[in-house]
Amino acid sequence: MKIRASMLAGTWYPRDPSHLEQLLEKYFRGKEPGVEALGVVSPHAGYPYSGEVAAWAYSALPSGFAGTIVVVGPSHRGYRTSVSLLPWETPLGILDNDPGFAEALDLPQDEVSHQEPENSLEVQMPFIKFRFPRARVVPVLMGDQSLTHAEDLAGAILGAVKCTGSEVKVVASSDFSHYVPDAQAREQDLYAIEALSALDVEEFYRRIASRGVSACGYGPIATMCIACRGLGAREGRLIRYGTSGDITGDPTVVGYAAIAVI
Repeated sequence: MKIRASMLAGTWYPRDPSHLEQLLEKYFRGKEPGVEALGVVSPHAGYPYSGEVAAWAYSALPSGFAGTIVVVGPSHRGYRTSVSLLPWETPLGILDNDPGFAEALDLPQDEVSHQEPENSLEVQMPFIKFRFPRARVVPVLMGDQSLTHAEDLAGAILGAVKCTGSEVKVVASSDFSHYVPDAQAREQDLYAIEALSALDVEEFYRRIASRGVSACGYGPIATMCIACRGLGAREGRLIRYGTSGDITGDPTVVGYAAIAVI
């Protein structure tokens, strides 16, 4: 059976299963956001930097979820939007794909692009395997991040939900400001995130452009919000915000947010 092999294990997150499990147990300990989200925004940096924030995001999804999790991540290498039908290797075991849902998306299948070491997708998978061991995953690599394409991709997700009858959660993989002073990152990131409280993706795009926010996954965020709005969501709630400076003490940082759409 062909699988998508772990490429970042041992660098971005631990390769040893026991070490990884202990780390994830530590991250999830005591995290009770008090919501059950239809979708979340989760960061995708190395675990020492963004793992705590990512755990807050996944804690907003019900722990017993055993349906399909669509993970939409930006293509940092500029590949086209595509889906993979392969199961995903993690140090904690194989994370099964949902090929029926993936095919119902009617997106190009591009296993070559998905075999690249794309952190926006890969760093999410151990969190999913640990937190939702019975869930299946559909990885979507997003190239064009325009609002129009986000609307189209959200429509494809909603169409696949209607076609398959699957119970679905959507994860948008994104970091926020990149390599700016900490105070600047916090101010401009929170300004952009505020627009998502009412799931106003048009205003979200406007604020990102007006402040030059270097969020790498704004398209996946918009896709997730629009899709979840179609599933009945009415609100986006910031669960946790932090920066790499919280860990490193460096004055120049990358911003991370856990956002629940409910």
